Amino acid sequence: MEARAAALLGDTAGAAAAVEQAARRREVVEPDDLDELGGLLTFPSQKELYYRVETQVLLGQGAAGTATGAAAEQAVEAFSDQDAPYWAFGDEAGARCNLAVVRLHDEELDGAVDALRPVLDLPPAQRNRGIVVSAQRVHRALGHSPARTSLLARELREEITQYAPTTPPAAALPR
Repeated sequence: MEARAAALLGDTAGAAAAVEQAARRREVVEPDDLDELGGLLTFPSQKELYYRVETQVLLGQGAAGTATGAAAEQAVEAFSDQDAPYWAFGDEAGARCNLAVVRLHDEELDGAVDALRPVLDLPPAQRNRGIVVSAQRVHRALGHSPARTSLLARELREEITQYAPTTPPAAALPR
């Protein structure tokens, strides 16, 4: 998460240092029986891969023919198995949005649409803030794509513009 925050700030060196630190720390982890419980604080290697790719995407790096492109494909593949113990629809959606941006960097509009379609097809109740922000990132990348004036790109941008949860936000807790 530190790497993604640094990337959002445009701190390439800080993002790279955080990614490297995470990789070093993973190498020395010794799992124990508490890890079997799972939960929100469990951080499987698949999620690390997804966050590493997102860091590169946030920095504006990566194309389909690069290591980032290959990692983006791997992240989507990892999160496409809904029976995996680490699967979460939000992580799958984020990984797919990252792959779409990577494909747009490589001027593969059709590939970007293929990656994004399952995200756009999510029911409105599953369109949480994180997923909407990730979809908006694809929208911005489309605006900078050489294909931005094509009919397909315009239709996709319009669909993303309309993409938002239709459920009202949860009520605040009483004082």
